[in-house]
Amino acid sequence: MHDPTPKKSRRRALLALLTVPVAGAVATTVIISTTAGAEQSDTAGVVQAEAWSAQNGARTENTGDTGGGKNVGWLANGDWMRYDGIDLGTSGPLTASVRVAAASRAGGTIELRAGSQAGELLATYDVGYTGGWQTWVTRTAVSTTQLTGKQTVFLLLKSGQSSDFINVNWLQFKRTPTATVPGSPTAAPSTKPPTSAPPPPSTGWPTVDPAKQAADIAAFFARKPRPITNNPVKVPEFNAQCTISHHASDDPIVFPGLAGASHNHTFFGNKTTSAASTTESLFGAATSCKPKEDHSAYWVPTLYQNGSVVDPKAVTVYYGSRLKDPSKTQPFPLGLRMITGDAKVQTDTPDKQGNHFWCAGIGGEVGRTANGEYPVCAKTAELVRQVTFPDCWDGVHLDSPDHKAHMAWGDHTGACPKTHPVPIPSVSFVIAYPLNTNTEGISLASGTGYSMHADFWNAWEPEALAQRVRDCLDQGYKCNSAGNF
Repeated sequence: MHDPTPKKSRRRALLALLTVPVAGAVATTVIISTTAGAEQSDTAGVVQAEAWSAQNGARTENTGDTGGGKNVGWLANGDWMRYDGIDLGTSGPLTASVRVAAASRAGGTIELRAGSQAGELLATYDVGYTGGWQTWVTRTAVSTTQLTGKQTVFLLLKSGQSSDFINVNWLQFKRTPTATVPGSPTAAPSTKPPTSAPPPPSTGWPTVDPAKQAADIAAFFARKPRPITNNPVKVPEFNAQCTISHHASDDPIVFPGLAGASHNHTFFGNKTTSAASTTESLFGAATSCKPKEDHSAYWVPTLYQNGSVVDPKAVTVYYGSRLKDPSKTQPFPLGLRMITGDAKVQTDTPDKQGNHFWCAGIGGEVGRTANGEYPVCAKTAELVRQVTFPDCWDGVHLDSPDHKAHMAWGDHTGACPKTHPVPIPSVSFVIAYPLNTNTEGISLASGTGYSMHADFWNAWEPEALAQRVRDCLDQGYKCNSAGNF
């Protein structure tokens, strides 16, 4: 335990990082896994955190983590540790793991740099509350560094406040072909794949088949919309009603094929979504949404309260149009994938993150949490978050390296920009959490509430999607999840 009168406020955390060399690339970080309470059974490449060659601000104490020994605590903004002669190996993906624990909710960042404190960034990770000063977790990240062999590695601590915020138990640097988590789900391919299924995910710019895409769109606009009945509401919209399917530290868009590579996500829609997912596997699997024709995969970072998972009680996925003229809206191509929001944003930047958490229901918001981050709701209301995706597509690419560049928002004229001229349905998640008067102690797996982001991978059955877009969006009327007025 920490000394009752430490030089800084009590705080520590655990982290695991992974790096992968890619020729000619700039170093970036990818989180590979988060494991709580796990013993480090593979000791290859493990460096105990207290085995520094030099340090600033670090202190050691006995650890309550598995295996005992020491950990390094009282680490705050500007503190650092230097490790000489760290062997980064010679070939294959390099995994670099850090074990951390923290009771502080202030949060901060750990950076691993080579050579000097301003040297090449090997990996970085935003860290925060893990459940306690001796509640240890392990995570992993990816870097495109080309460095090999023995290197000097600096572990740097950064935070927006001066108090200590993290403890580190050990680091690990190891070359492995892939990073996997035992028992991670895998998606079973459909026995009857759709003929229009695009190739598996890539980190580049996968494209549609232009001839087939042109034929599909011609057929779409040639179809006669359903006659308007029942005097429906004049709002271009339909929806899918979803329940939570599962949780996993996977992200098949950002880290395809790397099981456990992400912070934890809450998945809804497709029941098989995992790091191994492809459009083919999603298309052949069952869904937790209504209608059953929607096999799409949806996910958001997992919400915690005092370290325990809080699942949404319901998620509605709305498909609509925010454009001035919705009549030219066309279906997404099968296999389109995109991300909205930014997991790295940890402060209030409404221009980047869009909607914040709010209170829905009678009485609405009645206050704010102590840190001002979350609303406190009336007993008759509940905590809600809405995330919205771009509604204009470049017409060519199913994905892009940042999973955003192939998409754009409608411009100030209410139309799609020339760079992304194709209007597609505006996807929006409305997520209702079973919390109201007690919203203290909540956080996202990606960090603060401002880091909320969402992922979408289209696997709708083409006919069902086309019917809804043509009848509901193009005609500008509100439909239900069955696609009826």
